[in-house]
Amino acid sequence: MKNLLYYIVWGVFFLLSLLPFRMLYCLADLIYLLLYYVIRYRREVVRKNLTTSFPEKDLKEIIRIEKKFYVNLCDYFVETLKMASLSENQIRKRMRFEGLEQIEQDTRDGHSVAIYLAHTFNWEWVSSIPLYMPDKSVAFGQIYHVLRNQTFDRLFLKLRSRFGATNISKENTLRKVMEFKKENRRFVIGFIADQIPKWQSTHHWVDFLHQDTAVFTGTEKIAKKMKCTTYYITIIKVKRGYYLSRVELLMKDPSCLADFKLTDLYFSRLSDTLHMYPETWLWSHKRWKRTREEVEKQVGRIRHKE
Repeated sequence: MKNLLYYIVWGVFFLLSLLPFRMLYCLADLIYLLLYYVIRYRREVVRKNLTTSFPEKDLKEIIRIEKKFYVNLCDYFVETLKMASLSENQIRKRMRFEGLEQIEQDTRDGHSVAIYLAHTFNWEWVSSIPLYMPDKSVAFGQIYHVLRNQTFDRLFLKLRSRFGATNISKENTLRKVMEFKKENRRFVIGFIADQIPKWQSTHHWVDFLHQDTAVFTGTEKIAKKMKCTTYYITIIKVKRGYYLSRVELLMKDPSCLADFKLTDLYFSRLSDTLHMYPETWLWSHKRWKRTREEVEKQVGRIRHKE
């Protein structure tokens, strides 16, 4: 039954993805009107996140960014849908990379690479990186969070692997990179590292966008342990349906850094990105729903039970 449901959903996705971009963006415009003006999807969350993150901006500017964000969110929906049938030529034309020659040189020199990303639009299309890398002996992976709905989990796994990247569950990350090391295989792995860490995995806080923020440090731990050359990608929306991903070196060998220095560097660069392109981040996410005090209390309860 689950297999049947998956194939039905995939079939619907695939058929809709065959629509030309022009028609899909008309659909996105309609979704935007419904989400923003009728359903008012997480409007309070988005407004609060924006006003707290950019206290220097007046309400008029906040609303302008807010509306652009919802437009980008709806474009993300249809662009992800389009991945079901998007050809290699199409994705090469619409998602360009700047600076990948640095990563190519690192892998030629025998190094593995960790790439920091964020939920900036359109992060799904970054999975096309393997198309641009000539050395097919290098393993390309992306860390993902398993979805509760098994049908949509399978669907997104299929979409994200269409251009040669391997999906690695967050829980299986270290095991997988150790497998690559055992096989003496170089790898390039992308980490979307702006999520909220689990209660017991909260080991570090940063001042991010004027807010005390619990941050995910797993990327740093793996990059340091495996001595990965570490990069940051800024995704720029050039125009509707066209993106430029700029690759920037963060650290050649992060193993020599003090604890959390690499994580701090990532969030500093992400902050710079969001000040330049504020409408491109996933502001509907409840990023600051936990305070330091709440985390400390919850962790204390968990430890007490253990």
